[in-house]
Amino acid sequence: MGSLQTVLPFKLAATDESLTAYGGLALVGEYLRAMGVGELIDHELPRPGSAAGYNPSVHVLPLILMLSGGGRTLEDLRVLRNDQGLRSLLQLEEMPSSDATGDWLRRMGGKESDGLAGLQHVNRDVFRRLLRQDNHASYTLDIDATQIVAEKCEAHYTYKGEKGYMPMVGHIAETGAIAGYEFREGNAAPAAGNLEFLQACERNVPKDKKLTAIRADSAAYQAAIFNWCEETGKVFAIGADQDVAVKAAIKAISECEWKTFRDGEIAETVHCMNKTDKAFRLIVVRRPCEQDLFEEKSPYRYHAIASNRENEDAAATMEWYCKRGDASENRIKDLKIGFGMDYMPCGTFQANAVFFAIGVLTYNLYLGFRAAALGSGWERAQVQTVRWRLFQTAGKIVRHGRQVYLKISAAMLNMFIAIRERCARVMREGGVIPETS
Repeated sequence: MGSLQTVLPFKLAATDESLTAYGGLALVGEYLRAMGVGELIDHELPRPGSAAGYNPSVHVLPLILMLSGGGRTLEDLRVLRNDQGLRSLLQLEEMPSSDATGDWLRRMGGKESDGLAGLQHVNRDVFRRLLRQDNHASYTLDIDATQIVAEKCEAHYTYKGEKGYMPMVGHIAETGAIAGYEFREGNAAPAAGNLEFLQACERNVPKDKKLTAIRADSAAYQAAIFNWCEETGKVFAIGADQDVAVKAAIKAISECEWKTFRDGEIAETVHCMNKTDKAFRLIVVRRPCEQDLFEEKSPYRYHAIASNRENEDAAATMEWYCKRGDASENRIKDLKIGFGMDYMPCGTFQANAVFFAIGVLTYNLYLGFRAAALGSGWERAQVQTVRWRLFQTAGKIVRHGRQVYLKISAAMLNMFIAIRERCARVMREGGVIPETS
């Protein structure tokens, strides 16, 4: 047989040497070990029903590593399962099959299982650990619902007309960490349970920290939420539902009160709802809209927010509200696109709720890894960048006696050493301690 004709002049050959294309994921595994994440998972989640079953961490840790490395489906676990070199570094001696992990997700989401509640506790404890490492004393919470399209038999249609789910996510603006989440059916009303969700997020905040500000879209335009913010001393800026009363209030604003703002104009008035205990500021932005000769309509389109922020003009309050676009909407995109939560792998709502909870856990642990282990220069690095620059570092695993070596490029060596030293510092400071409240 003639030689194979190729485009580039190199040849292929197999090797029995232990290699990995994801040497940098060993650093994530080291951070997880330093934080005690495996022990926390085994403490909070239901143990297997028999001695032959896997502990919960044996299922969850590979999922965290897979999602961190860029995997999206349960089938992507096979890449990790077949990477014997990386598994030896991570000491992943047990590794369930993709099918076994899918079965475990369904069991954990079952009505008779405490799996979802256990994952809520795991996420709460990790979140509290991250906030205790932060220097801020008070925080702003941004909440938003997001659509996940999923052509599953049991999935319901969302208000956008597509089948899927509509989870609610609450982010801390100052750090990006997810304070709370609720996996919801696609047909769940965006306005449902928002006060309870806000209160659940606040309960997750450590006792030595404080939630002092709330931002949300018009789904949270509810008297009960405004009253709760006033009673608990929180400032808020919430999108206003343009009902009849709001439209009348906007119409009553005098023309002389409108001032230039960005590509439109801004003004404000005082407003209240039937069940609010106090009046609030109604800040309105208007922009010209195209006129149709055959339609009689307003020459402007309006966007309004309700707020109780004081001692600043309307423009400053609107600017503060608009920051939620980066603090909430863009971070939800990171969760969905960066960590694979735009795809749900299972056919049942409950199993996908478990998968989403693990995605939230992965997201928060990445933020902790970035802050505590990567050091300066990486503060705003998205996970895609870290994968390209760090996680996808090729390595060769060599054993001398009882010692295991990861051989990598000399250009990466000092960075790996520094990250491992920071992980050791995290372990000395104490990992995630299970909490009871």
